[in-house]
Amino acid sequence: MSNVADKLAKKTARVASTKQVRLKLVYIDFWSVLKISFLLAIILGIITIVASFLIWSVLNQTGVFDRINTLLQSIAGQENFNLNDIASLGQVMGFSVVVAVLDVIVITALGAIAAALYNLAVRITGGVMLGFTNK
Repeated sequence: MSNVADKLAKKTARVASTKQVRLKLVYIDFWSVLKISFLLAIILGIITIVASFLIWSVLNQTGVFDRINTLLQSIAGQENFNLNDIASLGQVMGFSVVVAVLDVIVITALGAIAAALYNLAVRITGGVMLGFTNK
């Protein structure tokens, strides 16, 4: 074998050592958590609105509302009952927007409360120990 091949064989036979680092998470920035939770809440609100529109569209196109309307009319014995008066697209989307806005408010507040509680708990416990390796 040549000299270069011997050097390459020695390099591949050696096991690479891994470094381990242990860090403590002792502080979470309140405003960063507030911004991230607000962003995630906005995304969840948009998903809620789009999902409610898609579900209503599928149920309307497949005739589920008509079948439920017929069933409710036969059970109640009233011919003037119409499910579309209660669950029209406008009403469903309006309710979905209200739920999305409440979602944004609640999720943002919960994120802020969680960050504040963690920062208070760290003063007592000292933080969370995290371990990282380099592979």
